[in-house]
Amino acid sequence: MTSGNLFLSDFSRIAFFTRVLQKELRYLQETDSSLFESSFTVQRALELPDNPALSEKVEAFVSRFGRLQDTLGDKVLPLVLELMAEPVGVQIDNLSRAEKIGLIQSLDEWLTMRKLRNRMVHEYIEDSSLFTEAMIRAHEFVPQLEFTVEKVLAETTKRGWLGEN
Repeated sequence: MTSGNLFLSDFSRIAFFTRVLQKELRYLQETDSSLFESSFTVQRALELPDNPALSEKVEAFVSRFGRLQDTLGDKVLPLVLELMAEPVGVQIDNLSRAEKIGLIQSLDEWLTMRKLRNRMVHEYIEDSSLFTEAMIRAHEFVPQLEFTVEKVLAETTKRGWLGEN
């Protein structure tokens, strides 16, 4: 679909989401860099109740990781698929299609990221070891979120979707 076929609302929506993605990614990168400047260990997880600064960093990381993934998976990828005249369906179908056209690196890993977010939220209270594993794994997935944001931004630029509003 060329930019000439898009409605003004489509331009507004994609422009809005590209701005949101850039901000959400920057915030996640800043928190990720700060939180993981030293290893995240079970010992650090056990310190959370008595270390408000560390606790706030962890909360920010979990929140920002989940928010960026939600923005991409629930809002942006379906919109990009729609604008590319691709069928849009349930999330797993959208993710599969996004993988085929190179917007995400791996459907399986994307689904793993979704499970990690849930583990980070629920294991936080109960099991420091599982929580630590989830945090480390989520940290390892940040580059995949960066990849997807970069691909979406490149696609919107290439197709001229951010043209004159």
